[in-house]
Amino acid sequence: MSFTTLTCPSCGSSVKQYRNPFPTVDIIIEFESGIILIERRNEPLGWALPGGFVDYGESLEAAAVREAREETSLEISNLRLLGCYSDPARDERMHTISTVFIATGRGIPCAADDAQNLAIFRLDSLPEQLCFDHARIIADYAATNLNDLLGTPKS
Repeated sequence: MSFTTLTCPSCGSSVKQYRNPFPTVDIIIEFESGIILIERRNEPLGWALPGGFVDYGESLEAAAVREAREETSLEISNLRLLGCYSDPARDERMHTISTVFIATGRGIPCAADDAQNLAIFRLDSLPEQLCFDHARIIADYAATNLNDLLGTPKS
């Protein structure tokens, strides 16, 4: 377990402060003939899937709906789980665990909040550099979709 020891300012007792990963969500938003990617306004800069931190008291699904709306101005439906990504090095700022959803987007896409720009990308024309581990996530998504189309069992 990873923790630091603090001293209580009132009584002087030692108190453990645990370091835990931060829960996040990312959303692959299917829209028209591609997926939505955002260009991040904050570090690390670059193209990424819409997503962000889960608020205290919020479900993962509610966080995905909120983050999609905040960053893309889209409403999402048909929310389904792609998987969870937990490599401690996936985010250079801190250890995060991302639950990744796939959803269908409705509305007029418009970059907002943490997104300075957005675009619809076909899977065969993605930007060269994606933030975090989003290239791996999108590759897993593409493989899953190919398996679904071919009726191939998932391994």
